[in-house]
Amino acid sequence: MATRAKIWLHRAMRRRVQKQWSSLSASVSGMAPNRLRELSDEAATLRRDLDRFIQQSSHRVLASRADIYSLQLPLGSDWRWRPGLLSRRAVPSGLALPEPGARLGEDATIWHDCEERALTLRQIQNVHTTDLASYAIRIEVLGFTGSFLSLAIDLPDEALNGLTRNHILRLDTAIEIERDMDIYARMNIGNGPNTEELVRHLGELRAGPVNSHVIEFDLALTEMNERRLDRIWLDLIFEKPVMNAINLREIVLSRRSRANL
Repeated sequence: MATRAKIWLHRAMRRRVQKQWSSLSASVSGMAPNRLRELSDEAATLRRDLDRFIQQSSHRVLASRADIYSLQLPLGSDWRWRPGLLSRRAVPSGLALPEPGARLGEDATIWHDCEERALTLRQIQNVHTTDLASYAIRIEVLGFTGSFLSLAIDLPDEALNGLTRNHILRLDTAIEIERDMDIYARMNIGNGPNTEELVRHLGELRAGPVNSHVIEFDLALTEMNERRLDRIWLDLIFEKPVMNAINLREIVLSRRSRANL
């Protein structure tokens, strides 16, 4: 209890100091030059300390966010994965006016049929306190005249190891949008000459706060040949994306075996 009280006291002190500086900033026009010089020197010292704290703590914050094993997933989950775009710096980290099939980082490809290519993609750093991934993907769409826009994310080979029709694949997302829109997720599983597809709606996405959704792909609904699995990827399909901005703040895929009844 003593430690908790001490933490609360220190937090209250910092808030008080913040309010003091906010009040001083609003009173600059009425201060005497000598007082301004004194406070400017004090503010410069405080800023150096704050900058040093941010610099020293940022890499530890990013490292803790990147720990995918801290996520709470259903019991029995035997595989989990976050795309590299959200966990490490991508090369390239951005695309402007991309051609269909242009790649962003190692595991994402943009597909569209917009002749003007009026869109951009870039990797940004997550800043929300609730963000777990280190990075996000920002897609900005302007005068889009095409009929489709999708982002294909290649899953690693580990996702196919031991994969059977008794598995359920789970997708956790956190998405921020400027305008209401529909987004669909399609899981594609290549097996020999065939590709099994399962499509799910992410739900009603609203502008403003981050939309968090969980959907599942039940592989029992497919006819995949478990002995001929060769590729697996996820398509995020954006419906009517014109004049919108989409921040993909979290994408986590996992799998578990279906419970025996």
